[in-house]
Amino acid sequence: MSKEIMLQLAGILVLGVIAQWVAWRIRLPSILLLLVTGILAGPIFSWLKPDNLFGDLMLPLVSLSVAVIVYEGGLNLKFRELRHVGRVFILMCTVGVLITWLIGTLAAHYIVGFRWAVAALLGAILVVTGPTVIGPILRHLRLRGRVGALLKWEGIIVDPLGAILAVLVFSVVESRVLSEGVGAAALHLGATFLIGVLAGVLAAILLIVALSKFWIPDVLHNPVSLMLMIGTLTFANGLQDEAGLLAVTVMGVALANQKWVSIRHVVEFKETLTVLLISCLFIILSARLQMDDLKGLGWQSLAFVVVMIVVARPLSVLACSIGSSLTWSERCFLCCMAPRGIVAAAITSVFALNLAQVGYPTASDMVPLTFLLVFVTVLFYGVTAAPLARWLGLIQSNPQGILFIGAHPWARSLAHALHQEGIPVFLIDTDWENICNTRMAGLPCHFGSALAEVTRDEIDYTGLGRMLAITSNNEVNSLACLRFVEDFGRQGVYQLPFPPPREERYEAIAPDYQGRLLFGQQYTFAFLEKQVGLQPRISKTKLTAAFDYKSYLAMHGTSVIPLGILKQDGTLQIRTVHGFVEPVAGDMVISFSCSAPHEPAPSMAPERMGLIK
Repeated sequence: MSKEIMLQLAGILVLGVIAQWVAWRIRLPSILLLLVTGILAGPIFSWLKPDNLFGDLMLPLVSLSVAVIVYEGGLNLKFRELRHVGRVFILMCTVGVLITWLIGTLAAHYIVGFRWAVAALLGAILVVTGPTVIGPILRHLRLRGRVGALLKWEGIIVDPLGAILAVLVFSVVESRVLSEGVGAAALHLGATFLIGVLAGVLAAILLIVALSKFWIPDVLHNPVSLMLMIGTLTFANGLQDEAGLLAVTVMGVALANQKWVSIRHVVEFKETLTVLLISCLFIILSARLQMDDLKGLGWQSLAFVVVMIVVARPLSVLACSIGSSLTWSERCFLCCMAPRGIVAAAITSVFALNLAQVGYPTASDMVPLTFLLVFVTVLFYGVTAAPLARWLGLIQSNPQGILFIGAHPWARSLAHALHQEGIPVFLIDTDWENICNTRMAGLPCHFGSALAEVTRDEIDYTGLGRMLAITSNNEVNSLACLRFVEDFGRQGVYQLPFPPPREERYEAIAPDYQGRLLFGQQYTFAFLEKQVGLQPRISKTKLTAAFDYKSYLAMHGTSVIPLGILKQDGTLQIRTVHGFVEPVAGDMVISFSCSAPHEPAPSMAPERMGLIK
């Protein structure tokens, strides 16, 4: 028996992580593969039986996991993201929720045939959008600006609101007397918000004070944060049902927007934990479905899902965005992005049991219908998000643009040459003279430190896919790579190489704190500054079948420093210390023209310069 339990527990984790990796490889929403995996493991092959495996621990474990996911989402919410769309966001959390609830209730009653009590409860649950789905989609799209902020905030904040609304509806249904139920719901609503907000704020203050006073060793920062979050959830729920989810959301938002202590390491830990929890939870919850439930889904269920996608979401967004500064492209994308996720599935599972206990046996039919909505919305929005965003001009596929950290003369020359070829660029520098010259050259730039939090909000990320840290300070370059790795990934952050150490004990910065090293091992900032001079010149040479890359190097020798290759399809390959794939006819070589031929390093002889076979 113990071996069977161990096999199922290990299988949940193994299958979950494999599904996440496969989804990343084939560029599909991970939730979709997790749902398929759970259905195959549960109702199809009957290998995984979560109710037998976890017993009475099932729902408490799901509730704790959902709380961790929502808390992690709150840690990533910054108030400044809403400075231009705060009104729209508030309307989406109030008017939008009510519109979605009303349409969901009517559709559940008239299309699916649920009784009014069950329909109202299901409509309340399904006002939530899935942060567990929206988050990965936004990271995949690199969708920034107002639309990205609205979707991220809505996904996190509406989750506890949906849970509270479901509790209010259930309290009305349970009372069976409308007047008494409405009064009880009003008191419940006030108590839930009061307890949730106060508990979340107090927990955040306690953690901030403990971290700022150094009462907690570094190794315990994450365990204490997790412990305090779970304690806050349990305490708030003990005082008032469903106040805990609001409390942990408020706690996360409060921590994200305070200025006294750094929580970056806490956020990183919670992100890793959230990925694991999502991987396991979706498999567990989808495996709980029964084949009879799935077979019972008919055209009415599909029609209900279509109404939620085609009617409820567009009406909600259009009503909330009236008179706003959102463009029609942004509104259209918001109308086409409302996937449901783990919270909807978990809440439905809980309330279906509670509703059945008070005399509504058909409430169990809510569970397969909710999973159908989750599956279809994840599939629909996940597949259509990228092409729709590209068609609306909100993102670019495989963006080739470059963010330059440093706007000195040779950085400006390289940026200007790329800009002329249609490659988006953006430069950052703390030297006012460099910024003035950059603006006079007609290049987008920002005056400030690349390490400042406010700088990231001033960057126009449109078309940017990589970052080049090319200042004279190697430590600043490394810190910039660490700073922007979450925006561009480890494969998209570059920095200049370090000068060779004078003595063995003066070693370069450790690889853990480096980006990809540019151009060649010898091409440090001082070396490039000396070779290209105060008036750097960029050469752009298009190769032909007769004049290939070897011919180019043979002609110019060490009087040029190849920097990258602009392929015929518009793809830019940046040269690193490992070189780049040998260009072919039709490609353009972008190089610095040196003031005088330089002596190459032994590993960078002309016949090998910049080539990877």
